[in-house]
Amino acid sequence: MVTATRFNAPSPLQWISLITAACLVLPTCYIIYVALTAAPAVWSRLWSTRIPELLWNTLSLATSVAMTTLVLGVSLAWIMVRYEFPGRRIWEWAIVLPLAMPTYVLAYVYAHLFGMGGPAEQWWQAFLGSEARLLSPQSFSGVTLIMALDTFPFVYLLARSALLNLNVSFEEVARACGVPPWAALWRVTLPLIRPAIAAGLALVILYVVSDFGAVSLLRYQTLTYAVYQQMTGRYDQSAASILSLLLVVMAIIFLVTERWFRQRSRFYQTSGRYRTSTRRREGLVGTTLLTTYVVLVFGASFGIPAVMLIQWSIAALSQGALDARFFTFVWNSSFLSALAAGGAVLIGLPLAYLASRRPSRLNLACLQAAYAGYALPGPVTALAVLVLFTHFVPALYGSVVVLLIAYVLHFIPVGLQSMEPALQQVTPNVEEVARTLGCTTRQTLRRVTLPLIQNGCVTAWVLMFLQTMKELPATLLLRPVGFDTLAIRVWLEASEEYYQLAAPSALLIVLLSVPALLLLVSKDWRGRHQGVVT
Repeated sequence: MVTATRFNAPSPLQWISLITAACLVLPTCYIIYVALTAAPAVWSRLWSTRIPELLWNTLSLATSVAMTTLVLGVSLAWIMVRYEFPGRRIWEWAIVLPLAMPTYVLAYVYAHLFGMGGPAEQWWQAFLGSEARLLSPQSFSGVTLIMALDTFPFVYLLARSALLNLNVSFEEVARACGVPPWAALWRVTLPLIRPAIAAGLALVILYVVSDFGAVSLLRYQTLTYAVYQQMTGRYDQSAASILSLLLVVMAIIFLVTERWFRQRSRFYQTSGRYRTSTRRREGLVGTTLLTTYVVLVFGASFGIPAVMLIQWSIAALSQGALDARFFTFVWNSSFLSALAAGGAVLIGLPLAYLASRRPSRLNLACLQAAYAGYALPGPVTALAVLVLFTHFVPALYGSVVVLLIAYVLHFIPVGLQSMEPALQQVTPNVEEVARTLGCTTRQTLRRVTLPLIQNGCVTAWVLMFLQTMKELPATLLLRPVGFDTLAIRVWLEASEEYYQLAAPSALLIVLLSVPALLLLVSKDWRGRHQGVVT
């Protein structure tokens, strides 16, 4: 007797998830195909001329920025967690504000301040003579410093969270064994928070590798900038695809390495005694030094650029530089960002729901396919969508639809990171109760699940809205003719050194980003209460 194997056909929701995942991963696969099938002459030309220099510039910049953010992020996290000084509660969240400042805004502010003939150089030459020169923002060190000032909060946030949850008993045991304080920090504390530091550095490296705005304004050649130049200058899609493939491979290597490093660096609390650290009060000299360091970092990363943007914006308003076109830019940015964020939430919700409630291999694979956008810098995403549409759907090329698809493809991982935890926090028991009371799966989803996860969906929408508002390279490559956004205006005006004209758009982007950033940070601020010792 032969028993027939029962085949369970995918549900409609699974079909939607499968088709969505295929559409999300298709542009990446097509870019890889175009790169691998490019003529050998193109590969040879790039390897002999551009690729070695671009790889060295990109990797050296990512490494130097990572090391700088390591020092800034860990030191600031240590100060905020282990010391008590006036204004600490304010500085604790103010240090995160640089994340609201796009890198291209920070770049053009410092290009003006420290560029040749800029205010800082004039002041410097007034004291040291006309031949004195400051660190150029266009130099390797200048680009490193600007990128580090914008990205160190990634390391700070994760290191701070790890220090708050660290069991101080380990340090006390080391001190009881005669280990000096600095040695205990190096041999005990830092190894225990190493996974969090590694995760923060991975975010920094991926951010630097994929950045376009700052390196383009500062004219520093990286792979991301070269992809844009190949698309707009040479119109060479094959060469751009090859450089994009290198970026994708590099991003995947960083992600896999970071995940492996974290798995090899897991630490668990095995004893029953758990104690959090207490904050120390320093004397006048120590408090002054701590406060000065925090103020200098905050001023360089957010305070000075914000003041400059406000001054330039006031000057632009007084000169009548803002006309009806500015409000068109605001509308274009807001409308596109709202549509892209809403579409990404609708697309990502079935993926997150199935992966959470029915974690089969197929459903988990569909979810991971949606995270492919993490490995795609902005120009690569734009190139993938551009090549795909010009070959298969040329009628849509040059329309807003193509731009929206690029936004969703690039930023849907950001939304999934909010929707996934929201679904995981809802116990399946409430859904089972609803079904036992006669509700169908669709009714349960609409009347029970969605109301319970609406905060997570709203957070996802806000995050993707703000990311789309700041997005630059995909918009530059895919926007319809004459269609400008706030980010485009900042880049165009700053490229021509019209800093006052660029300031209102840049300031509005920053002001829109701050409330959402503080909302997200507030979730991490609900840590354990710590005492203070003198």
